Amino acid sequence: MKEDPKRFEKMSMWDDAQKMLQKAERDGIETVWDRLEQQTPHCKFGESGVCCRICTMGPCRISKKAPLGVCGAGADVIVARNFGRFLAGGAAGHSDHGRDCIEAFHAVAHGHTKDYQIKDEQKLLRIAEERGIAIEGRELLEVARDLADEFFEDFGSRREKVGFLSRLPVKQLENWEKLGIVPRGVDREVTEMMHRTHMGCDNDAGNTMLHALRMCLADGWSGSMIATELSDILFGTPSPRKAQVNLGVLKEDQVNILVHGHNPIVSEKILEAVNEEELIDLARKAGASGVNLAGLCCTGNELMMRQGIPMAGNHLMTELAIITGAVELIVVDYQCIMPSLVQVGNCYHTKMVTTADKARFTGADHVKFEMHNGMEQARKVVRMAIDRYTMRNQDRVEIPCEPVDIMTGFSNEALLEALGGSLSPLVDAIKAGKIRGAVGLVGCNNPKYKHDFCNVNLARELIKKDILVLATGCVTTAAGKAGLLVPEAIEQAGPGLKEICGSLGIPPVLHMGSCVDNARILQLAALLANEIGVSISDLPLAASSPEWYSEKAATIGTYAVASGIYTHLGHPPNITGSPVVTNLALEGLDEMLGACFAIEPDPFKAAELIDERIKMKRKGLGLPE
Repeated sequence: MKEDPKRFEKMSMWDDAQKMLQKAERDGIETVWDRLEQQTPHCKFGESGVCCRICTMGPCRISKKAPLGVCGAGADVIVARNFGRFLAGGAAGHSDHGRDCIEAFHAVAHGHTKDYQIKDEQKLLRIAEERGIAIEGRELLEVARDLADEFFEDFGSRREKVGFLSRLPVKQLENWEKLGIVPRGVDREVTEMMHRTHMGCDNDAGNTMLHALRMCLADGWSGSMIATELSDILFGTPSPRKAQVNLGVLKEDQVNILVHGHNPIVSEKILEAVNEEELIDLARKAGASGVNLAGLCCTGNELMMRQGIPMAGNHLMTELAIITGAVELIVVDYQCIMPSLVQVGNCYHTKMVTTADKARFTGADHVKFEMHNGMEQARKVVRMAIDRYTMRNQDRVEIPCEPVDIMTGFSNEALLEALGGSLSPLVDAIKAGKIRGAVGLVGCNNPKYKHDFCNVNLARELIKKDILVLATGCVTTAAGKAGLLVPEAIEQAGPGLKEICGSLGIPPVLHMGSCVDNARILQLAALLANEIGVSISDLPLAASSPEWYSEKAATIGTYAVASGIYTHLGHPPNITGSPVVTNLALEGLDEMLGACFAIEPDPFKAAELIDERIKMKRKGLGLPE
């Protein structure tokens, strides 16, 4: 890393991150920022999406001198194929999470596990009835078995449309039918995308992108939505509660375990284990005062939403959490986990433990979690952490800050309860202009940006404009550290938002869960649209992922746009080598769906773009500014 006295300030806006970056340098630890510099400059062919390696007649790179690949495909087709496969990765990832939730629910319904139970029976019955399953006079587990089968069918290939499209405004569904983008089944759409992008198949860029919309909608309105609903049924529907965030949640005198990834099936059992007296006594015998559990990324979000467990950090804080020297164990499931955590952990006493066969890491210990042994494996993992505590070098421990308080747990059910059981007060506030609109601020961190600068400043600018912010994923930690996830944050909001949130005792930025829980935002949008009697695309809504990086984030953005929600990204996907695909994303989708993408790296300019869009949608509904 080049010598620059302000280089750490340029990497992250947070004091805890900057202190750990300084410690990393002292300890000789390489971080994600160091590796980014080693990889710069990036390949321009890759950045613009015009490098094709789908067959071995290539790989081919499109340029002015060579405008066609060996097979004859040009830039538009190559970019569309590459982007289609990129989106397929994201749709597969989030929806496979949903499949895991169905398998856990299926095991509970059939009595194949004693380690997991149904925590929200009323939601189970409500969702079953919504999906057309009889509930009167039937045993709960009998209903659950039918619902598990119903959800499995959403992943197949025999349906005309996935089940939760019943939540969609009729007018909007009719438009999807006209465009041929009604999602039929998660696996069917992902598989078809892989087929279409094989050499010699779909060689019309626009047609490929239409299927990309259908595939992403399958994730948003089925795979991800099922994951959210079943997580609530199995582990409890979130309700407002207090929690804490930043590296200050780590405890110098306790065994520290971090859970990381996306799936609560593992982390919920570990939470139970760390609270068992036998294991707490074992930790005391090892010299610790207790066992402390904290979260990273979306697994952290899941635990925080339901149980109030503190959050140590988001994506770019994962290495830095280890660098505190205070972490005994990082327990991971899957997604957004950097392989570097194994190497960084080896520089201290920290061990990484994997739990899913689909996400093993060389150098980590593997403790496989299954439905029949979840509690047994959780106890094993906690014992491993206690053993690591005896290896800790206290001279290398540095916890850089005090934790920050936040409020979490805003499921749609919790919002409705706060509103008195009806959306009417929210609709009235929107019509009166006290809440001018809402923005789903979601997703990631990317080391190409100053860590969390875009996430935080966009949130601040939006609430100043009386725009409610709904936060999920890694944005959550950023907003929490910035003091935006507490009721007192209404002092930073515009007068209308301040009045409404103040009367309800809620923050102007509401934490709605993990990245998969963006399905909550889709459902809320549909509820509002049906309440008002319009399509989602008519509402004063937007979405944004300012610091995105992953396939999943691109898929989320695409299903948001396809659902009629204007979506801002801090930088474009790797599609700029194709005028057809780029113009479709930025303009053409607006004509088809009433929404499109907008690209803007500056959060202040992005806030203005979103504000103008919300003004336009309010005007279209005949609402005053």
